[in-house]
Amino acid sequence: MKKIGIDARLYSQTGVGTYLKNLIYYLEKKDLKDELFYIYLMPDDYDNFKTKNKNIIKRKVYSRWHTFGEQVGFAAKLYQDNLDLMHFTYFSYPIFYFKKFIATVHDVTPLLFKTGKASTKNQLIYNIKHLFFRIILRCQIERAIKIITPTNTVKEQLVEIYGQKISKKIFSIYEGVNYQITELKENKELGKKYNNFFIYVGNFYPHKNVEKLIEAFKNINKKYKLILIGPKDFFTARILRCIDTPKKNKNILLLTNSSLTDLVFFYKNALALVHPSLSEGFGLPLIETAYFNTPIIASNIKVFKELLGNNYLSFNPNDTNDIAEKIKNFIEKRPKFDYTNIMKKYSFSKMTDETLKIYQEVLNKY
Repeated sequence: MKKIGIDARLYSQTGVGTYLKNLIYYLEKKDLKDELFYIYLMPDDYDNFKTKNKNIIKRKVYSRWHTFGEQVGFAAKLYQDNLDLMHFTYFSYPIFYFKKFIATVHDVTPLLFKTGKASTKNQLIYNIKHLFFRIILRCQIERAIKIITPTNTVKEQLVEIYGQKISKKIFSIYEGVNYQITELKENKELGKKYNNFFIYVGNFYPHKNVEKLIEAFKNINKKYKLILIGPKDFFTARILRCIDTPKKNKNILLLTNSSLTDLVFFYKNALALVHPSLSEGFGLPLIETAYFNTPIIASNIKVFKELLGNNYLSFNPNDTNDIAEKIKNFIEKRPKFDYTNIMKKYSFSKMTDETLKIYQEVLNKY
């Protein structure tokens, strides 16, 4: 029986965490006769993670991503388990691990923009950390037997950065809608408090461009609300400062750490999702919004065009006036979009099937 490891240390994080939860959820449903999966989890996730599939084994690790412990302790744990194949699911991985592995590269945003906690530190510290990040990512790209990306856009970006030689080992596999959202009912109590609103769902990192959205929304009729929904982290305070101007923008609200039942309410009842991001690898909030057939107003960046084609109202994310004009245009004309056919392309279940095929191909051929 072949032993396959999955790096699930970011299981509880946004973005990558959703990817991991769904990958493992659909793996659990498989009749795994020939593969034994080792799921590497941080202590809190290890305690909470339950599985009935005897071919899925959880492993506790203490080494967080982007740390020295990851480079030594995590690598030692992997060697100890003597895996036939390892799947690194994030940029950060132990460069001293030289056994067979594949990697999922979700986007190239950290190469293009300042992201994460390090970007809030002084320039020297940031530059040092970013240098190590670039070295580690290059090692991962060059050493991985196969690379999975969530879109063709990310594949093209990787080839542009690292050269045509890596093109043949990159496989684009679309993601989908979080299974948890499809199983939950909305929190209807929120309907007593919120109406006539637009939503933004996601992190508040600088490349998400939320500050420009806030600036643009100040020009929108005050009877409409903008609800910003995301995690409470080190960037939240800056967004709050943008909202809390002397004019007290009561029509712009920030909600942190919302429950999934709350999120279902907002997706189903929003006038539209507004997503001003400058860079993405996929765009889970867009696909989740499309699942509920709620209109989308978003950046005209290439990856969003790949996901939705012309089935959304697009704007220039660098132009505050254009963002405001497109929102006003939506309010006036109320365009409708049918996402039924589009949604047939996006499925975490299909993604898991394709990923399992890659595991099996690598184990059989390399």
